[in-house]
Amino acid sequence: MSTHTPPPASGLQASDLQAALPRIFAPWIVDMGLEVLSCSPGEVSLRLPVKSAFVHVGGVMCGQVAMAAADTAMVLAMMTELGEFKPMTTVQLQTSFLRPVSGPFCLIRATVLRRGKSLAFGSIDILNPDERLAAQATTTYALL
Repeated sequence: MSTHTPPPASGLQASDLQAALPRIFAPWIVDMGLEVLSCSPGEVSLRLPVKSAFVHVGGVMCGQVAMAAADTAMVLAMMTELGEFKPMTTVQLQTSFLRPVSGPFCLIRATVLRRGKSLAFGSIDILNPDERLAAQATTTYALL
């Protein structure tokens, strides 16, 4: 019996998305240290280390880091939906912060909710290491 997991229907694997990060995103996004854990069509899970540079005076991760990670995760989720990277731009990114991100890392789970011809909609959960929801974002992207 084989334990090999077949690649997602889009053909993209987590390693493909990881390799795409420096090709697609600005260097400061790459420097965040996002690690692609898994993917399937329209979904991606990432791990983000909570570096000292990401922590503000209150001792918790800055909201700006969470929003950048959410936006990046959704682009990767869109790639799994489309089967490749295609130009798109963020039209709307709304984030609700429910509790502080604390711990050595957080998890980011992005899901494409709907993709049309010109717009796509998504949802992103940012979780603490104990998988308690810390922030939730919704996005709208224009497909170029």
